[in-house]
Amino acid sequence: MKTNLSQKINSLKTSATLAMAAKARELKAKGKDIISLSLGEPDFNTPDYIKDAAIQAVNDNYNSYTPVDGYPELKKAIQHKFKRDNNLDYNLSQITVSTGAKQALYNIASALLDPNDEVILPCPYWVSYRDIVGLCEGKAVEVKTSIDQDFKMTAEQLESAITPKTKMLWYSSPCNPSGSVYTKDELRALADVLQKHPQIIVVSDEIYEHINFIGGHASMAQFDDMYDRTVTVNGVSKAFAMTGWRIGYIGAPEYIAKACTKLQGQVTSGANCIAQRAVITALQAPVSKVQYMVDEFSKRREIILDLLNALKGFECNQPQGAFYVFPNVSAWFGKTVKGHHIKNATDFSMFLLEEANVATVTGEAFGNPDCIRISYAASEAQIREAIKRIKEILQ
Repeated sequence: MKTNLSQKINSLKTSATLAMAAKARELKAKGKDIISLSLGEPDFNTPDYIKDAAIQAVNDNYNSYTPVDGYPELKKAIQHKFKRDNNLDYNLSQITVSTGAKQALYNIASALLDPNDEVILPCPYWVSYRDIVGLCEGKAVEVKTSIDQDFKMTAEQLESAITPKTKMLWYSSPCNPSGSVYTKDELRALADVLQKHPQIIVVSDEIYEHINFIGGHASMAQFDDMYDRTVTVNGVSKAFAMTGWRIGYIGAPEYIAKACTKLQGQVTSGANCIAQRAVITALQAPVSKVQYMVDEFSKRREIILDLLNALKGFECNQPQGAFYVFPNVSAWFGKTVKGHHIKNATDFSMFLLEEANVATVTGEAFGNPDCIRISYAASEAQIREAIKRIKEILQ
């Protein structure tokens, strides 16, 4: 049957992480004992003090449309958070609240990209970056990094990737999927390159900011000469275990924030009223109130690295943030295991799902076809059992 779908939607890929999660749920429904290490979703409940704020908002009859750019009280809490945690000063007019950080990223791309504008993406990158850029008619320019450089782009690589068409640079730190964290000195080196190219806007995705195991987070906007050229993207999904609440936000030059608000007003209007009230409480509370989750992720990181490093054909970096490992598994390419001929990371990931009943995500979706992403946002028992299954199937 012929359809009338647009060329744009026909060319759009399904999110690899969501597709793998759906496949895992489908197999579970058929009775398979699947351990899912595919989704980037904390396995903790939202803290009670945040839930209590949401319940209070319901009882206080918050049920009407919200301002497109967010409640003023929430924007003040975000302003406070930026100053407290990042030493960044944003006026309320520079802050826009969205339905998750993903919408914030789409807003930014839509507001800034014209057809064939180039966006530099250090690889590996979060799965949706490339497709969001494509949907907004931009051109993704991938900069390959390796495990030897901790999956971080160097100043020399950035310089080589810039052309007269370069409009933006997008990166995440801590990085999804590699867990790599850019230091202040590393960001300064990138900023020095960008000083020679004043047309380039930087999108700094800091959604994993608080899940950081080295005790320090650096923002590109902290540099005076980059502040007016940087959009800082954040949200509450990861650090506060609020993935389903769908609240993200940006701090940006005022003209960009206003453009994102303008676009959002025609697409979704303001974000959920109850969730916004709860996030006010989340951001006003000391960050130490969610430290127990970070401590648990740190413990799991050590466990999963010890287990993976003992496996043949797995090469891991030492992730310094987020809750992922991104092992290079290319040693298995070209081999046949239990009748499965493994050509690439996608084959390897599907092999693990079908034979070991463990869901991971191919690194190809993140711009690195030699790796797979494994989330350790799961219980210690699940992590140990999953790696045990992988070890047994590969042996």
